[in-house]
Amino acid sequence: MAPQIIPRTVDNGGLISSKQASSQSRSYVTFLAGDKDYVKGVIGLAKGLRKVKTAYPLVVTVLPDVPQEHRNLLEQQGCIVREIEPVYPPENQTQFAMAYYVINYSYKNRKMIYLDGDIQVFENIDHLFDLPNCYFYAVMDCFCEKEWSQTPQYKIGYCQQCPDRVKWPAEMGAPPSLYFNAGMFFFEPNLFTYHDLLKQDTYKPILPVYNLVLAMLWRHPENVELDKAKVQASNKCRRKPFLEKKKNLFIFVFYSENIFKKIVLQKKKN
Repeated sequence: MAPQIIPRTVDNGGLISSKQASSQSRSYVTFLAGDKDYVKGVIGLAKGLRKVKTAYPLVVTVLPDVPQEHRNLLEQQGCIVREIEPVYPPENQTQFAMAYYVINYSYKNRKMIYLDGDIQVFENIDHLFDLPNCYFYAVMDCFCEKEWSQTPQYKIGYCQQCPDRVKWPAEMGAPPSLYFNAGMFFFEPNLFTYHDLLKQDTYKPILPVYNLVLAMLWRHPENVELDKAKVQASNKCRRKPFLEKKKNLFIFVFYSENIFKKIVLQKKKN
């Protein structure tokens, strides 16, 4: 059962300045590496957060290979750019590299919401910062897509989004632990959180509307309140909209928001 979310009103009209953020104990965080067009996705994220009037800054952690030109673009959008040194994830765990970077470099803030750079925010989610302490919050992932084809869950048709549809076989032992989607999560960076993540009772699922993976619309529509969706994840198997050859940096926000609206309208018609 996901914890109850209590909305909170925000008066600030946009991302706060770097000077204000120096004493800020809450922030949004994302990650950027390299000199390719992924900077456009982060700019789209910054614009989305500003549009929903967040009260907290967006900190962009960058590797040394991010060019100064891209850093300047981010700062012009009100982002706080913080360079970090490379940290190598555990062997054979490179698919979680971004989350690993963020967790290991987030000790300067008391509470943080991590968002992938290809995510778009459509409603204010600042109230997540007020969730009870000492837990790690994220949306449960779905094992029904082909990207999970090598897992036991996919092979037997089991998914944690609907555990009663296909039961976990007793002969396979205990059911697997809950698995979260690392594209968005909220946590308090400290050693207690780090050690407690090894325990089963530390991770707390939150509603899918806080990280809506589009596959949920056809895999588990019964779990989706589409008209209440606040954060949309980019489709993992398709080309990112901001990587298309467009000159306008606004295209990512425009594309994401309008595609989302079309899906909502279509569902209402049906």
